[in-house]
Amino acid sequence: MVLFILAYLGGVLTILSPCILPVLPFVFARTNLPFLRSGLPMLVGMAITFAAVGSLAAVGGGWAVQANEIGRAAALILLGFFGLTLLIPALADRLAQPFVAFGDRLSQAAASGRAGGASVVPSFVLGVATGLLWAPCAGPILGLVLTGAALNGANVGTSVLLIAYAAGAATSLAAALLLGNRVSAALKRSFGAGEWARRVLGVAVLAAVVAIGFGVDTQFLTRVSTASTARLEQGLIDRIQPKKVPAAGGSMAMAAPGATASGLPVEGTLPSLAGAVEWLNSPPLTAEGLHGKVVLVDFWTYSCINCLRSLPYIEAWAQKYKDQGLVVIGVHAPEFAFERDLGNVRRATRDLGVTYPVAIDNDYKIWRAFENEYWPAHYFIDAQGRIRYHHFGEGEYAESEAVIQQLLAEAGKSDVPSGTVQVKGDGALAAPDDADIASPETYIGYSRADNFASAGGEVGDKPHEYEAPGQLGPNQWGLAGSWTVTDEKADLDKASGRILFRFHARDLHLVLGPGSDGKPVRFRVTLDGQAPGADHGADTDADGAGTVTDQRLYQLVRQGHQVGDRTFAIEFLDPHVQAFAFTFG
Repeated sequence: MVLFILAYLGGVLTILSPCILPVLPFVFARTNLPFLRSGLPMLVGMAITFAAVGSLAAVGGGWAVQANEIGRAAALILLGFFGLTLLIPALADRLAQPFVAFGDRLSQAAASGRAGGASVVPSFVLGVATGLLWAPCAGPILGLVLTGAALNGANVGTSVLLIAYAAGAATSLAAALLLGNRVSAALKRSFGAGEWARRVLGVAVLAAVVAIGFGVDTQFLTRVSTASTARLEQGLIDRIQPKKVPAAGGSMAMAAPGATASGLPVEGTLPSLAGAVEWLNSPPLTAEGLHGKVVLVDFWTYSCINCLRSLPYIEAWAQKYKDQGLVVIGVHAPEFAFERDLGNVRRATRDLGVTYPVAIDNDYKIWRAFENEYWPAHYFIDAQGRIRYHHFGEGEYAESEAVIQQLLAEAGKSDVPSGTVQVKGDGALAAPDDADIASPETYIGYSRADNFASAGGEVGDKPHEYEAPGQLGPNQWGLAGSWTVTDEKADLDKASGRILFRFHARDLHLVLGPGSDGKPVRFRVTLDGQAPGADHGADTDADGAGTVTDQRLYQLVRQGHQVGDRTFAIEFLDPHVQAFAFTFG
C-alpha cells in the first residue's frame, strides 16, 4: 500500500516540474471552451502521447528482466540513473530538452490562428504537445516505478503502481483545468518546493540502489509487493484451479487410450514461452529456437513435495540425454506468495542442484498457454514442436523415459542411451511410502484449511490466543499460543506457540518461513510427547531441535520403523514464524 501511495503522489508532483511551464498557459486558456470540442481532444492527445512514452519505458524494463542476472544489474544502474536525474535537475532538463522544444513548438502552433478556437484538431495537437512535455518531466519518477518493478518482474502489483501514478498525474491536470490561473500562480510559487522534494527522493533512490546492490534490502521490495497483492494472487490461483496430484493417489498419464511409445498421438504444439519474467541457468528460450530439439517441460514450485520428489529424475534425464538433443525446461509457477520471490527461487534452484533452464512463470502466462492445472506436470515435445505426451504427478518414470527415448529416435538420433536412470533422492526428495500414507496435504491459512480442531475455529486476520485441542482425531490439527491466521498462512505473534497434528505417514513436512524481519526461528519437535530420536527428519536432530531460516519445505519426521498413527507437535521458541502447509510422504 505504501508503494501505491508513493506512486500516486509521484504522479501528482509531476506538475511541479518547471519543464511543463511553457504549455500551462495554453491549457488554462481552454478552461472556458466547450469540453467536447476542446478539453476532451486535448486530454485524448495527451493520453496517447503519455502512453507511448510510458510503453517505451516498459519495454526497457522488460528487456532488463529478460537479461537475467545482467538484467538485475542493468535495472539497478537505471535506478541509479533516475535517482541522479531527480537529484540533479539540470541533467533531467537537458535530457528532456528535445521533447520540450518540440512540444513548445506544437503548443505555439496550436495556440495561433484557428488553433485558438474550440476546434478538435488543434486541441488534439495541443494535447500531444502537453503529453510530450509531461512525459519527459515524468520520466525520472515513472522510470523509477518501472525499473523498480522490473527487479521483481511484471505482476498485478506493477500494473496497479502504474495506474496509481497515472491517477496522480490526472489529478494534477484536472486541478489545473478546473482552477485555471489560480493553480498557475500557485504552481509558480511551488516550483522551488517541488525541486526540493525531487532532490530528497533522488537521495533516497540512490541509497536504495546501494542497499539492494549489497543485498541489504533482504527482499524488502518483494515482501511489500506480495503483502499488498497476496489475496489477489491467491484468487487468481483459485480461479485457474491448479492442483497437486497427491502421492497417495498415484499419477496420471494422459496419452490417448492404447497409445504406445511407438505410436504417441499429437496433443498440440509447444506454446510461447515469452511469459517468463526471468530465466535461471539459461538465456531466454523460445518455441521457435527449440525447433529440432526434443523438449521436456516440467511445471513445478519449490515448496511442493510432489514436485521435489520428481526433481532427481528430471535432473538425471537432463544429464543423460543432453548430448542427444534433449532440452529440459523447468517452469516455476508459484503456489504461495513467497515463491514469487526471485531470490527464494534462485536459492532453492541452487540448493536442489537444478542445472537445466528454469523459466520463472510468476504471472502464470506459460501455465495458461499450456492450459495446465497440476503440480507437477510433465509435457513431452518432439523435434517438430508437437506435444506428444504428458504426465501429471509423481511416478511412472520408466514410461516417461521411454517417451524421451522414442522422441529422440524419431528425431534421427541413432545413439540414444537405453535403459532407465536409477536415482535415490535424499531428505524430502526421497520417494514416498505410497502404501502407508493416510494423511492428506493440509493448509494452515483459513482459505483452504480442513480438520482444524482448536476450540472456536480459526479467527481470520487478527491476533488470537488459541488453546491446544484436548484430543486429536485422525488428521485433525490445532494451534496453541498467539497466532494471526491469514488466508494462506499463520503468523506466530509470541514465542512458545505450537502446532499439533495427528497423522499417519512415514514422513511429515511443514512449509515454514521466518517473519518479515527475516530472523531465524528456533523450534523443537516431538512425537507422542517424546523427542523423535531416530525418527527425526532431515531438518531436525534426534532431540527434535531445528531452525527456520528460509521460506521453504522442512522435513521434520522420517520414521524408520512400522508406521502408525502419531501425534506430532512443534513448538517455536522464537516469535514471528510463518506456517503454510503440511505434506506427507
